[in-house]
Amino acid sequence: MDLPNYFIIDTQPEARLSPGMITEACRQLKRNRAQYLRDIPTAQTITLLAQLADNWRDDLFPFRKMALEAGQEATGFSSASLARGLDEFFARITEENLHNLITQELGDPRRLDAPLATPEERADNRTAFARGPELIGHITAGNLPCPTLMSLIYGLLVGSAQFVKCAENAGFVPQLFAHSVYHTHPKLGACIELARWPGGDHPLEEALFNEADCVVAVGRDETLEAIRSRLPNGKRFLGHGHRVSFGYIHKDFLSRAMARELAKNAARDVAAWNQLGCLSPHVFYVERDGAVRPEQFAEMLSEAINELEQSEPRGEITDAEAGEIAHRRSCYEIREAHTGDVRQWMSEDSTAWTVVYEEESRFSTSCMNRFIHVKAVANLDETLHAAEMARGQVSTVGLAAPKSEAEAMVIQLAHWGVTRVCPIGQMQNPPLGWRHDGRPSLGDLVMWMDWEL
Repeated sequence: MDLPNYFIIDTQPEARLSPGMITEACRQLKRNRAQYLRDIPTAQTITLLAQLADNWRDDLFPFRKMALEAGQEATGFSSASLARGLDEFFARITEENLHNLITQELGDPRRLDAPLATPEERADNRTAFARGPELIGHITAGNLPCPTLMSLIYGLLVGSAQFVKCAENAGFVPQLFAHSVYHTHPKLGACIELARWPGGDHPLEEALFNEADCVVAVGRDETLEAIRSRLPNGKRFLGHGHRVSFGYIHKDFLSRAMARELAKNAARDVAAWNQLGCLSPHVFYVERDGAVRPEQFAEMLSEAINELEQSEPRGEITDAEAGEIAHRRSCYEIREAHTGDVRQWMSEDSTAWTVVYEEESRFSTSCMNRFIHVKAVANLDETLHAAEMARGQVSTVGLAAPKSEAEAMVIQLAHWGVTRVCPIGQMQNPPLGWRHDGRPSLGDLVMWMDWEL
Protein backbone atom coordinates (compact mmCIF):
# COMPACT_ATOMS: atom_id res chain seq x y z
CA MET A 1 0.00 0.00 0.00
CA ASP A 2 1.49 3.33 -1.09
CA LEU A 3 0.45 6.47 0.76
CA PRO A 4 -0.74 9.39 -1.37
CA ASN A 5 0.90 12.77 -0.79
CA TYR A 6 -1.77 14.36 1.36
CA PHE A 7 0.58 15.75 4.01
CA ILE A 8 3.96 17.45 4.00
CA ILE A 9 5.46 14.46 5.82
CA ASP A 10 4.55 12.27 2.82
CA THR A 11 6.99 14.18 0.64
CA GLN A 12 9.89 14.18 3.08
CA PRO A 13 12.84 14.04 3.10
CA GLU A 14 12.69 15.31 -0.48
CA ALA A 15 10.64 18.38 0.43
CA ARG A 16 12.74 21.40 1.32
CA LEU A 17 10.78 23.12 4.06
CA SER A 18 10.77 26.87 4.42
CA PRO A 19 9.04 29.21 6.88
CA GLY A 20 6.84 30.41 4.05
CA MET A 21 5.70 26.86 3.33
CA ILE A 22 4.79 26.32 7.01
CA THR A 23 2.94 29.66 7.15
CA GLU A 24 0.87 28.89 4.05
CA ALA A 25 0.09 25.36 5.29
CA CYS A 26 -1.18 26.78 8.58
CA ARG A 27 -3.35 29.35 6.84
CA GLN A 28 -4.80 26.69 4.56
CA LEU A 29 -5.60 24.56 7.61
CA LYS A 30 -7.52 27.46 9.12
CA ARG A 31 -9.44 27.99 5.88
CA ASN A 32 -10.28 24.29 5.78
CA ARG A 33 -11.43 24.36 9.39
CA ALA A 34 -13.79 27.26 8.70
CA GLN A 35 -15.19 25.49 5.65
CA TYR A 36 -15.35 21.86 6.85
CA LEU A 37 -14.70 21.20 10.52
CA ARG A 38 -16.09 24.04 12.59
CA ASP A 39 -19.74 23.25 11.96
CA ILE A 40 -19.58 19.43 12.03
CA PRO A 41 -21.76 18.31 14.98
CA THR A 42 -19.70 16.91 17.84
CA ALA A 43 -21.82 13.74 17.88
CA GLN A 44 -20.85 13.10 14.26
CA THR A 45 -17.16 13.53 15.03
CA ILE A 46 -17.49 11.15 17.98
CA THR A 47 -19.14 8.49 15.83
CA LEU A 48 -16.49 8.82 13.15
CA LEU A 49 -13.60 8.53 15.65
CA ALA A 50 -15.16 5.50 17.34
CA GLN A 51 -15.63 3.73 14.00
CA LEU A 52 -12.08 4.58 13.00
CA ALA A 53 -10.79 3.16 16.30
CA ASP A 54 -12.69 -0.08 15.62
CA ASN A 55 -11.00 -0.28 12.22
CA TRP A 56 -7.56 0.16 13.79
CA ARG A 57 -8.16 -2.97 15.88
CA ASP A 58 -9.00 -5.02 12.78
CA ASP A 59 -6.01 -6.93 11.38
CA LEU A 60 -7.41 -6.49 7.85
CA PHE A 61 -7.50 -2.67 8.09
CA PRO A 62 -4.88 -1.49 5.55
CA PHE A 63 -3.35 1.19 7.77
CA ARG A 64 -2.98 -1.20 10.70
CA LYS A 65 -1.46 -3.82 8.40
CA MET A 66 1.08 -1.29 7.19
CA ALA A 67 1.86 -0.25 10.78
CA LEU A 68 2.54 -3.83 11.85
CA GLU A 69 4.41 -4.86 8.71
CA ALA A 70 6.75 -1.87 8.57
CA GLY A 71 6.51 -0.78 12.20
CA GLN A 72 9.55 -2.58 13.60
CA GLU A 73 11.92 -0.88 11.19
CA ALA A 74 10.14 2.47 11.48
CA THR A 75 9.54 2.56 15.25
CA GLY A 76 11.88 0.02 16.86
CA PHE A 77 8.98 -1.83 18.49
CA SER A 78 8.38 -5.46 17.62
CA SER A 79 5.21 -6.21 15.69
CA ALA A 80 3.72 -7.94 18.76
CA SER A 81 4.48 -4.98 21.04
CA LEU A 82 3.08 -2.52 18.53
CA ALA A 83 -0.07 -4.61 18.04
CA ARG A 84 -0.75 -4.82 21.76
CA GLY A 85 -0.09 -1.13 22.29
CA LEU A 86 -2.39 -0.09 19.44
CA ASP A 87 -5.11 -2.51 20.57
CA GLU A 88 -5.08 -1.15 24.12
CA PHE A 89 -5.05 2.45 22.91
CA PHE A 90 -7.87 2.17 20.38
CA ALA A 91 -9.99 0.04 22.72
CA ARG A 92 -10.49 3.21 24.76
CA ILE A 93 -11.81 5.22 21.79
CA THR A 94 -15.51 4.30 21.93
CA GLU A 95 -18.59 6.47 21.48
CA GLU A 96 -19.50 6.04 25.14
CA ASN A 97 -16.02 6.93 26.35
CA LEU A 98 -15.76 9.98 24.08
CA HIS A 99 -19.16 11.27 25.22
CA ASN A 100 -18.14 10.67 28.85
CA LEU A 101 -14.83 12.46 28.35
CA ILE A 102 -16.48 15.61 26.99
CA THR A 103 -19.16 15.50 29.69
CA GLN A 104 -16.49 15.13 32.36
CA GLU A 105 -14.53 18.09 31.01
CA LEU A 106 -17.25 20.43 29.72
CA GLY A 107 -20.51 19.31 31.30
CA ASP A 108 -22.21 18.24 28.04
CA PRO A 109 -20.90 17.37 24.54
CA ARG A 110 -23.43 19.74 22.99
CA ARG A 111 -21.67 22.71 24.58
CA LEU A 112 -19.16 22.47 21.71
CA ASP A 113 -21.98 23.04 19.19
CA ALA A 114 -24.10 25.79 20.75
CA PRO A 115 -24.62 27.68 24.03
CA LEU A 116 -26.04 25.37 26.70
CA ALA A 117 -26.63 25.72 30.42
CA THR A 118 -25.85 23.44 33.33
CA PRO A 119 -28.37 23.51 36.21
CA GLU A 120 -26.05 25.85 38.07
CA GLU A 121 -25.85 28.21 35.08
CA ARG A 122 -29.62 28.15 34.57
CA ALA A 123 -30.00 29.35 38.15
CA ASP A 124 -27.86 32.32 37.13
CA ASN A 125 -29.90 32.83 33.91
CA ARG A 126 -27.00 32.20 31.53
CA THR A 127 -25.62 29.66 29.07
CA ALA A 128 -22.10 28.90 27.89
CA PHE A 129 -20.39 27.82 24.67
CA ALA A 130 -17.01 26.04 24.51
CA ARG A 131 -14.80 26.78 21.53
CA GLY A 132 -11.60 25.02 20.52
CA PRO A 133 -8.59 26.91 19.14
CA GLU A 134 -8.65 27.79 15.46
CA LEU A 135 -5.25 26.10 15.02
CA ILE A 136 -3.31 23.92 17.45
CA GLY A 137 0.41 23.48 16.88
CA HIS A 138 1.77 20.20 18.28
CA ILE A 139 5.46 19.68 19.09
CA THR A 140 5.71 15.94 19.73
CA ALA A 141 8.29 13.73 21.41
CA GLY A 142 9.97 10.83 19.68
CA ASN A 143 9.43 7.95 22.08
CA LEU A 144 5.79 6.80 21.77
CA PRO A 145 3.10 7.21 19.10
CA CYS A 146 0.00 7.13 21.32
CA PRO A 147 0.35 10.59 22.94
CA THR A 148 0.43 12.13 19.45
CA LEU A 149 -2.64 10.12 18.38
CA MET A 150 -4.44 11.22 21.54
CA SER A 151 -3.56 14.86 20.89
CA LEU A 152 -4.99 14.61 17.37
CA ILE A 153 -8.20 13.08 18.72
CA TYR A 154 -8.55 15.82 21.36
CA GLY A 155 -8.10 18.46 18.67
CA LEU A 156 -10.74 16.92 16.41
CA LEU A 157 -13.19 16.68 19.32
CA VAL A 158 -12.93 20.43 20.02
CA GLY A 159 -13.11 21.29 16.30
CA SER A 160 -9.57 22.61 15.81
CA ALA A 161 -7.28 22.49 12.81
CA GLN A 162 -3.93 20.94 13.75
CA PHE A 163 -0.34 21.12 12.59
CA VAL A 164 1.81 18.31 14.03
CA LYS A 165 5.57 18.70 14.07
CA CYS A 166 6.81 15.13 14.47
CA ALA A 167 10.15 14.30 16.03
CA GLU A 168 12.82 12.93 13.73
CA ASN A 169 12.17 9.24 12.92
CA ALA A 170 8.97 9.28 15.03
CA GLY A 171 6.13 10.19 12.70
CA PHE A 172 5.30 6.81 11.17
CA VAL A 173 2.22 5.79 13.19
CA PRO A 174 0.79 9.36 13.45
CA GLN A 175 1.25 9.66 9.68
CA LEU A 176 -0.73 6.45 9.13
CA PHE A 177 -3.42 7.60 11.54
CA ALA A 178 -3.76 10.94 9.76
CA HIS A 179 -4.13 9.09 6.46
CA SER A 180 -6.80 6.87 7.99
CA VAL A 181 -8.70 10.00 9.06
CA TYR A 182 -8.41 11.41 5.54
CA HIS A 183 -9.48 8.08 4.01
CA THR A 184 -12.53 7.91 6.31
CA HIS A 185 -13.54 11.59 6.11
CA PRO A 186 -11.49 13.74 3.69
CA LYS A 187 -12.85 17.00 5.10
CA LEU A 188 -11.57 16.15 8.57
CA GLY A 189 -8.28 14.96 7.10
CA ALA A 190 -7.89 18.29 5.30
CA CYS A 191 -7.78 19.99 8.72
CA ILE A 192 -4.63 18.08 9.75
CA GLU A 193 -1.04 18.63 8.64
CA LEU A 194 2.11 16.74 9.62
CA ALA A 195 5.76 17.49 8.99
CA ARG A 196 9.09 16.69 10.56
CA TRP A 197 12.22 18.71 11.08
CA PRO A 198 15.09 18.70 13.59
CA GLY A 199 14.27 20.03 17.04
CA GLY A 200 15.24 23.63 17.59
CA ASP A 201 14.84 24.65 13.94
CA HIS A 202 13.78 28.14 14.96
CA PRO A 203 12.68 29.68 11.62
CA LEU A 204 10.28 26.80 10.90
CA GLU A 205 8.96 26.66 14.45
CA GLU A 206 8.53 30.43 14.62
CA ALA A 207 6.35 30.27 11.51
CA LEU A 208 4.19 27.66 13.24
CA PHE A 209 4.10 29.60 16.52
CA ASN A 210 3.02 32.78 14.76
CA GLU A 211 0.02 31.09 13.16
CA ALA A 212 -1.13 28.73 15.97
CA ASP A 213 -3.53 29.93 18.66
CA CYS A 214 -2.41 27.20 21.06
CA VAL A 215 0.87 25.26 21.18
CA VAL A 216 0.98 21.83 22.82
CA ALA A 217 4.45 20.39 23.41
CA VAL A 218 5.81 17.16 24.85
CA GLY A 219 9.50 16.81 25.70
CA ARG A 220 12.24 17.51 28.18
CA ASP A 221 11.71 20.32 30.65
CA GLU A 222 14.48 22.39 29.04
CA THR A 223 12.82 21.98 25.63
CA LEU A 224 9.50 23.21 27.00
CA GLU A 225 11.12 26.25 28.58
CA ALA A 226 12.84 27.09 25.30
CA ILE A 227 9.52 26.85 23.43
CA ARG A 228 7.68 28.90 26.03
CA SER A 229 10.27 31.68 25.83
CA ARG A 230 9.87 31.94 22.04
CA LEU A 231 6.09 32.11 21.84
CA PRO A 232 4.57 35.44 20.77
CA ASN A 233 2.48 37.24 23.37
CA GLY A 234 -1.05 35.96 23.71
CA LYS A 235 -0.34 32.40 22.59
CA ARG A 236 -1.55 29.65 24.89
CA PHE A 237 1.01 27.00 25.78
CA LEU A 238 0.38 23.52 27.19
CA GLY A 239 3.58 21.67 28.04
CA HIS A 240 4.07 18.11 29.23
CA GLY A 241 7.61 17.60 30.50
CA HIS A 242 9.74 14.81 31.88
CA ARG A 243 7.88 12.39 34.15
CA VAL A 244 8.69 9.07 35.82
CA SER A 245 6.54 6.40 37.45
CA PHE A 246 6.93 3.56 39.95
CA GLY A 247 5.00 0.69 41.50
CA TYR A 248 4.26 -0.10 45.14
CA ILE A 249 3.26 -3.49 46.58
CA HIS A 250 1.85 -3.87 50.09
CA LYS A 251 2.96 -6.90 52.10
CA ASP A 252 -0.64 -8.18 52.33
CA PHE A 253 -0.52 -8.78 48.54
CA LEU A 254 2.55 -11.01 48.83
CA SER A 255 1.08 -14.43 49.29
CA ARG A 256 2.74 -16.75 46.80
CA ALA A 257 -0.27 -16.93 44.46
CA MET A 258 -0.97 -13.18 44.56
CA ALA A 259 2.71 -12.30 44.20
CA ARG A 260 3.07 -14.46 41.10
CA GLU A 261 0.02 -12.83 39.50
CA LEU A 262 1.33 -9.37 40.44
CA ALA A 263 4.67 -10.26 38.87
CA LYS A 264 2.91 -11.05 35.58
CA ASN A 265 1.02 -7.74 35.72
CA ALA A 266 4.21 -5.85 36.58
CA ALA A 267 5.97 -7.51 33.65
CA ARG A 268 3.27 -6.16 31.32
CA ASP A 269 3.90 -2.65 32.68
CA VAL A 270 7.63 -3.03 32.04
CA ALA A 271 7.20 -4.48 28.55
CA ALA A 272 4.51 -2.05 27.33
CA TRP A 273 6.10 0.31 24.79
CA ASN A 274 9.48 -1.02 25.97
CA GLN A 275 9.22 1.08 29.14
CA LEU A 276 9.81 4.28 27.15
CA GLY A 277 6.78 6.29 28.30
CA CYS A 278 6.34 8.59 31.26
CA LEU A 279 3.80 6.09 32.65
CA SER A 280 6.31 3.20 32.59
CA PRO A 281 7.73 2.04 35.93
CA HIS A 282 11.36 2.62 36.80
CA VAL A 283 11.14 0.88 40.19
CA PHE A 284 8.83 -1.51 42.02
CA TYR A 285 8.92 -0.91 45.77
CA VAL A 286 7.99 -4.07 47.67
CA GLU A 287 7.19 -4.12 51.39
CA ARG A 288 9.14 -6.41 53.69
CA ASP A 289 7.56 -8.96 56.05
CA GLY A 290 5.16 -10.45 53.50
CA ALA A 291 4.92 -14.18 52.84
CA VAL A 292 7.04 -13.56 49.72
CA ARG A 293 10.18 -11.54 50.35
CA PRO A 294 10.98 -8.59 48.02
CA GLU A 295 13.95 -10.50 46.62
CA GLN A 296 11.71 -13.44 45.80
CA PHE A 297 9.26 -11.11 44.07
CA ALA A 298 12.12 -9.77 41.95
CA GLU A 299 12.91 -13.31 40.85
CA MET A 300 9.24 -13.92 40.00
CA LEU A 301 9.26 -10.70 37.99
CA SER A 302 12.32 -11.86 36.06
CA GLU A 303 10.57 -15.12 35.21
CA ALA A 304 7.45 -13.25 34.07
CA ILE A 305 9.42 -10.82 31.88
CA ASN A 306 11.39 -13.69 30.35
CA GLU A 307 8.14 -15.49 29.53
CA LEU A 308 6.65 -12.33 28.02
CA GLU A 309 9.77 -11.83 25.91
CA GLN A 310 9.00 -15.08 24.09
CA SER A 311 5.59 -13.87 22.86
CA GLU A 312 6.25 -10.14 22.76
CA PRO A 313 9.95 -9.51 22.05
CA ARG A 314 11.41 -6.13 22.78
CA GLY A 315 12.77 -5.49 19.31
CA GLU A 316 15.98 -3.84 18.20
CA ILE A 317 17.56 -0.93 20.06
CA THR A 318 20.47 1.35 19.22
CA ASP A 319 24.09 0.46 19.97
CA ALA A 320 24.18 3.30 22.51
CA GLU A 321 21.12 1.95 24.33
CA ALA A 322 22.54 -1.57 24.35
CA GLY A 323 25.87 -0.21 25.61
CA GLU A 324 24.18 1.59 28.50
CA ILE A 325 22.39 -1.61 29.55
CA ALA A 326 25.63 -3.59 29.37
CA HIS A 327 27.44 -0.95 31.44
CA ARG A 328 24.78 -0.95 34.14
CA ARG A 329 24.71 -4.73 34.25
CA SER A 330 28.47 -4.84 34.81
CA CYS A 331 28.22 -2.31 37.64
CA TYR A 332 25.58 -4.37 39.40
CA GLU A 333 27.58 -7.56 38.84
CA ILE A 334 30.48 -5.98 40.73
CA ARG A 335 28.17 -4.89 43.57
CA GLU A 336 26.54 -8.33 43.66
CA ALA A 337 29.97 -9.96 44.06
CA HIS A 338 31.22 -7.60 46.78
CA THR A 339 28.34 -6.26 48.86
CA GLY A 340 25.73 -9.00 48.89
CA ASP A 341 22.80 -6.53 48.95
CA VAL A 342 22.17 -6.75 45.20
CA ARG A 343 20.93 -9.52 42.90
CA GLN A 344 20.50 -9.38 39.17
CA TRP A 345 18.61 -11.48 36.62
CA MET A 346 19.04 -10.93 32.89
CA SER A 347 18.31 -12.35 29.46
CA GLU A 348 20.97 -14.68 28.09
CA ASP A 349 23.09 -13.53 25.16
CA SER A 350 21.11 -10.29 24.74
CA THR A 351 20.09 -7.09 26.49
CA ALA A 352 16.39 -7.91 26.07
CA TRP A 353 15.51 -7.57 29.78
CA THR A 354 17.13 -7.01 33.17
CA VAL A 355 15.79 -7.14 36.74
CA VAL A 356 17.92 -5.67 39.54
CA TYR A 357 17.04 -6.22 43.20
CA GLU A 358 18.49 -3.88 45.84
CA GLU A 359 18.09 -3.61 49.60
CA GLU A 360 18.92 0.10 49.30
CA SER A 361 15.66 1.99 48.67
CA ARG A 362 16.82 5.22 47.01
CA PHE A 363 14.88 5.88 43.80
CA SER A 364 16.76 4.78 40.68
CA THR A 365 15.93 5.82 37.16
CA SER A 366 15.97 2.99 34.67
CA CYS A 367 17.80 3.08 31.34
CA MET A 368 14.49 1.69 30.04
CA ASN A 369 14.10 -0.95 27.33
CA ARG A 370 12.91 -3.48 29.93
CA PHE A 371 15.48 -2.70 32.64
CA ILE A 372 13.63 -2.62 35.97
CA HIS A 373 14.62 -2.12 39.62
CA VAL A 374 12.99 -3.85 42.59
CA LYS A 375 13.65 -2.37 46.04
CA ALA A 376 12.68 -3.45 49.55
CA VAL A 377 10.95 -0.94 51.87
CA ALA A 378 9.21 -0.98 55.22
CA ASN A 379 6.26 1.22 54.26
CA LEU A 380 5.04 4.02 52.03
CA ASP A 381 6.69 6.68 54.19
CA GLU A 382 10.10 5.15 53.51
CA THR A 383 9.28 4.93 49.81
CA LEU A 384 8.36 8.61 49.49
CA HIS A 385 11.45 9.62 51.44
CA ALA A 386 13.59 7.46 49.11
CA ALA A 387 11.89 8.96 46.04
CA GLU A 388 12.15 12.58 47.22
CA MET A 389 14.56 13.38 44.36
CA ALA A 390 11.74 12.61 41.89
CA ARG A 391 9.06 14.56 43.75
CA GLY A 392 7.08 16.76 41.39
CA GLN A 393 8.00 14.56 38.44
CA VAL A 394 6.10 11.37 39.30
CA SER A 395 3.20 10.80 36.95
CA THR A 396 1.81 7.40 37.90
CA VAL A 397 2.05 4.98 40.81
CA GLY A 398 0.94 1.41 40.21
CA LEU A 399 -0.50 0.28 43.55
CA ALA A 400 -1.31 -3.12 45.02
CA ALA A 401 -2.75 -2.59 48.52
CA PRO A 402 -5.73 -3.81 50.58
CA LYS A 403 -8.91 -1.74 50.34
CA SER A 404 -8.72 -0.92 54.04
CA GLU A 405 -5.46 0.99 53.49
CA ALA A 406 -5.56 1.98 49.81
CA GLU A 407 -7.56 5.21 50.19
CA ALA A 408 -5.26 6.62 52.87
CA MET A 409 -2.25 5.72 50.72
CA VAL A 410 -3.78 7.36 47.65
CA ILE A 411 -4.43 10.56 49.61
CA GLN A 412 -0.85 10.53 50.88
CA LEU A 413 0.43 10.07 47.32
CA ALA A 414 -1.79 12.91 46.08
CA HIS A 415 -0.46 15.32 48.71
CA TRP A 416 3.07 14.24 47.77
CA GLY A 417 2.35 15.27 44.16
CA VAL A 418 1.38 12.09 42.28
CA THR A 419 -1.29 12.76 39.64
CA ARG A 420 -2.44 9.20 38.89
CA VAL A 421 -2.72 5.94 40.86
CA CYS A 422 -3.78 2.72 39.11
CA PRO A 423 -3.60 -1.05 39.50
CA ILE A 424 -0.31 -2.70 38.63
CA GLY A 425 -0.64 -3.99 35.08
CA GLN A 426 -2.45 -0.85 33.87
CA MET A 427 0.30 1.75 34.20
CA GLN A 428 0.69 2.27 30.44
CA ASN A 429 -3.03 1.90 29.75
CA PRO A 430 -4.85 4.86 31.32
CA PRO A 431 -8.59 5.39 30.80
CA LEU A 432 -9.61 7.92 28.18
CA GLY A 433 -10.72 10.43 30.80
CA TRP A 434 -7.46 10.51 32.79
CA ARG A 435 -6.03 13.95 33.47
CA HIS A 436 -2.53 14.15 32.01
CA ASP A 437 -0.21 15.74 34.58
CA GLY A 438 -3.29 16.38 36.70
CA ARG A 439 -4.79 18.83 34.20
CA PRO A 440 -8.07 18.56 32.19
CA SER A 441 -7.33 17.26 28.69
CA LEU A 442 -10.04 19.14 26.79
CA GLY A 443 -10.70 21.82 29.38
CA ASP A 444 -7.22 23.28 28.88
CA LEU A 445 -7.79 23.53 25.12
CA VAL A 446 -11.11 25.36 24.96
CA MET A 447 -12.12 28.95 25.58
CA TRP A 448 -15.55 29.77 26.94
CA MET A 449 -18.18 32.31 25.98
CA ASP A 450 -20.86 33.05 28.58
CA TRP A 451 -24.24 34.29 27.33
CA GLU A 452 -26.20 36.14 29.96
CA LEU A 453 -29.90 35.94 29.06
